[in-house]
Amino acid sequence: MAKHYLPSDKPMLNHMGAACMGEVAACLVRVPTETVKQRLQAGMYNGMSNAMVDILKKEGPLGLYTGYPVTVAREIPFALIQFPLWEALKSKFAYDSDGKKSNGVASLCGSVAGAFAAAVTTPLDVAKTRIMLGKDKHGVPYNSRVVSTLLRIHRDEGFKALLSGLFPRVKIIGVGGLIFFGAYEHTDSFLKERMVAV
Repeated sequence: MAKHYLPSDKPMLNHMGAACMGEVAACLVRVPTETVKQRLQAGMYNGMSNAMVDILKKEGPLGLYTGYPVTVAREIPFALIQFPLWEALKSKFAYDSDGKKSNGVASLCGSVAGAFAAAVTTPLDVAKTRIMLGKDKHGVPYNSRVVSTLLRIHRDEGFKALLSGLFPRVKIIGVGGLIFFGAYEHTDSFLKERMVAV
């Protein structure tokens, strides 16, 4: 949809616009799942249905979207880094002198782009987790604002706390990117070959 409305002579802008629109829409589904998952992982509930019922009872349907603004605040910078970087790396390294694309190299470019974007956005991921949990280990509530949560974590726990989970995040997103972009590239090539054959 974004590619339809954005100028075709600016492919980077198209990639960025499409990525942002996709992330905003995906967060509508992702956030309630993440909210329940984060609270289960923190030991706040015994099971998924228990968590859902309690959140709905105490916080209403919007309670499931507690982390929506901060998740979007994490996902948009992630997408703005990952997708244009992937396209740039792919155009530089995935094509031979004849213009033939290597799907494996293109997938690896996606992995590198995802891992880099994950590293850069880790502080936003930490803030998202804290806001979704609702309060710190002492029971002091977090507000839902990203910047104030980042500043509070830095003030109370130091800069290192903003990078909590950096290496697992980079690793899982790097591997996930390899699989995601690999599947994308192979499917894209397959469909283009089928269209030419028709």
